[in-house]
Amino acid sequence: MCLAAVIAGSSATPAFAADTLKLAVGQREIWHGAPAALGERAGIFRKHDLDLELLFTSGSGETLQAVIAGSVDIGVAAGTLGVMGAYAKGAPVRIIGAESTGEDSYWYVRADSPVKSMADMKGRSLAYSTNGSSTHANALAFAELYKVDAKLVATGGFPATFTMVMSGQIDAGWSAPPYAMEALRKGEIRVIARSSELPLVKGHTIRVLIANKQSLDSKPDVFRRFMRAYRETVDWMYASDEAVKIYSEFAKIGIEDARRVREEFDPKEMVIPDRVVGLSDLMSDAVKFRYLSQPLSAKELEELVQIPK
Repeated sequence: MCLAAVIAGSSATPAFAADTLKLAVGQREIWHGAPAALGERAGIFRKHDLDLELLFTSGSGETLQAVIAGSVDIGVAAGTLGVMGAYAKGAPVRIIGAESTGEDSYWYVRADSPVKSMADMKGRSLAYSTNGSSTHANALAFAELYKVDAKLVATGGFPATFTMVMSGQIDAGWSAPPYAMEALRKGEIRVIARSSELPLVKGHTIRVLIANKQSLDSKPDVFRRFMRAYRETVDWMYASDEAVKIYSEFAKIGIEDARRVREEFDPKEMVIPDRVVGLSDLMSDAVKFRYLSQPLSAKELEELVQIPK
């Protein structure tokens, strides 16, 4: 090799590696929890010099624990009440954005079940995903709203919950689009309640994006780029037919079901990450359901919510 070639090779500008962020995502198939997965597939995060490593959990309780332990940098779709409770106990967790304001989850029974509504759930088993999750808070709220002494059972993710309902191990399961849409169409299950009925859900950010505090403090620029890419992905998800196609492949559902989830169940205003709203209202429920021993102060809320710009 000639000297000029050696000099040229040694002086070439090295390629910079993208920064890697590890994410725990509760419930793989949910549209409003999918921006990280879809944006990664579309190359949006890579455009911001980020590589994402995604771990899918069976619920936001597991997601929260992974963030607290520091095994991941970011948690997606963590239940807001559970996050408040963990923060109050000194856990190194911060809210960096909204994951869903309002939500689309519902509770269902087998078609042959005698249960017609939540009012019939006295003494029966009622599913939620994991302890500290938004479905846990919702199940508690349904029991209070309908004044029924239901037995609350953590059943994990969609497939396990569906199997337990259909095999008679549990009376009422929980779900959210797109899961169980085929069973609903076939009349195999019936919806008995929707989370949108609950006062704690309407107009409140009930699931959030969270970060491990040490990770957030040590690489603020990386988190700023993550949130910029996340916002860009949300815009793309509601403007592009390509997003619907990628989501249908990701969630393993038909293209029309994928489009229906976006257009009928999960409007864009539900997933805008900068809209963290209603936390003060949610604190009374957090105390009532024993996530908190007392409400967080205004100063504590300001410390808890740190949205990178």
